Amino acid sequence: MTKEEILGKLKGIIEPFVENQEALKKLSEETDFIKDLEINSANLVDIILDIEDEFSIEIDNEDMDKMLTVKASLEVIQDKLAAK
Repeated sequence: MTKEEILGKLKGIIEPFVENQEALKKLSEETDFIKDLEINSANLVDIILDIEDEFSIEIDNEDMDKMLTVKASLEVIQDKLAAK
């Protein structure tokens, strides 16, 4: 799966939780889920669970703590997919 495909799926997963729609339109690897998209921390847990379901991967607490930006999330997802 390419980075662009993963990013497309990731965007679909986070979209329902985003408070700042303008920031979502400008989504990049540098986008911060909490600061830029104004997603609250409780919803981040829901996003992680949705990511696990979408990609059939398991994300441990250490990786979950890293997943605050698009770039970090892409890296974790790619690492997990590569390890399958």
